[in-house]
Amino acid sequence: MPAPEGFEHRFEADSVGRALALVGERWSLLILRETFFGVRRYGEFARNLSIPRPTLSARLKTLVRAGVLDRVRYAEDPDRHEYRLTHAGRDLFPAIVILTRWGDKYLAGEEGPPIVLRHNDCGELAESYVACRHCGGEVGVDRVTPEPGPAFRRGSGPDS
Repeated sequence: MPAPEGFEHRFEADSVGRALALVGERWSLLILRETFFGVRRYGEFARNLSIPRPTLSARLKTLVRAGVLDRVRYAEDPDRHEYRLTHAGRDLFPAIVILTRWGDKYLAGEEGPPIVLRHNDCGELAESYVACRHCGGEVGVDRVTPEPGPAFRRGSGPDS
């Protein structure tokens, strides 16, 4: 898709860049995947992911500070906490599903995907895709046109 007129420059602080700065690192995405599958406790994350504990602590703190996870006490003496998805965290689920779908299509071995998602409403395996909320049509690279949004700023170069 060629860039429309006025979009040739790279965006400053575009939404993809901001989101990736927060959750685009491997461990953050894997922590989110685990929370979507019901993992809430530090020890479970460490065990399931084989993640170094200092890295896990840092990523959890970042996700809590950003409002993606809540840190909730579940026991006292000693204090024990678990991590629960916030509304913003739950809104990342479609991104994880799409990454999973892509990995299953292009990276899975001959045996197929290691995990499948069953849609609770119809009982079938979920075949997700991105759709327009207004018309229900599939949103693909050849079916959208980028336009300036309310926070769009022209580049700061001499032609701006």
